[in-house]
Amino acid sequence: MSVLTITDRAAERVRAIIAERETPPLGMRIGTKTAGCSGLMYRLDYVEEANPADEVVEDKGIKLFIDSMSLMYLIGSVMDWKEDTFTEGFTFENPNAKGMCGCGESFHV
Repeated sequence: MSVLTITDRAAERVRAIIAERETPPLGMRIGTKTAGCSGLMYRLDYVEEANPADEVVEDKGIKLFIDSMSLMYLIGSVMDWKEDTFTEGFTFENPNAKGMCGCGESFHV
């Protein structure tokens, strides 16, 4: 099982976001933070400097740095980019999530 899989749509969006930056970052860091109704929320940040504790996933031409403290919550997840009439954003299909809040912003394991 892969640590994290990224869809073609998500990879395309990450490349576009990185291309907009004046100084391109090394990649994107994916992690979790304590927040929301269910307890954990996904967090995405630019990586300016690599952290040796991060798990690095290289896929579809991008580098994703998985926060070591969040790794156990994210193993096996699929990151996608979704757009519809009212919203757009990254989504995660996470086999470790036991439930989500009603609005879908947070999850618990």
